[in-house]
Amino acid sequence: MTNKVILASASPRRAQLLEQIGINFEVLPQTIDETPQIGESAPDLALRLAHEKAQSALECTDKPNPLALGSDTVVVIDDTLLGKPISGIDAVRMLTQLSGRVHRVCTAVSLASRDSFAARLSETKVQFRKISESEALAYLNTGEPMGKAGGYAIQGFAAAFVESISGSYSGVMGLPLFETSALLVEFGVPVWKSSAAIDKLVT
Repeated sequence: MTNKVILASASPRRAQLLEQIGINFEVLPQTIDETPQIGESAPDLALRLAHEKAQSALECTDKPNPLALGSDTVVVIDDTLLGKPISGIDAVRMLTQLSGRVHRVCTAVSLASRDSFAARLSETKVQFRKISESEALAYLNTGEPMGKAGGYAIQGFAAAFVESISGSYSGVMGLPLFETSALLVEFGVPVWKSSAAIDKLVT
């Protein structure tokens, strides 16, 4: 029997991306301490937090054969980790750091059952054009930067800042679909072949 997939996130973007590849799932958001450990790199932080979210979701459900999916995104520039801004000032500071430069987006996805787990990492380079102070403030006023790693959402208004990307667009959004699909198949979950996905195509 196929395990029931649990998305350990409240992110509507991650839910949308899972739906895009035809996965039936339920949402069980998890709140964990996302503070980086001393000397922890962006890839290591993303992998650790993704795994902790998945494990936390497993501990919060009594469903039979659960399969928890956790994901985490970390933005890094000049070896400086950029998490979610804690204020508007912090968001503008992050945009100023990213302005006119290339940064890396590290997004990890972890899939865990009661007796095993596996994880994959996606790393994408994003080139921003120059962003003026007035543009940064206008973007802040959209409300979009808050709650986003690096203070921006590539699928939203911030798309106007993106000159180019090298890597995974869905990974920058918060859930790398190539890596996620590979993990799901590894755990026996069919991707885009579910009855729900087929029903959407024929109705």
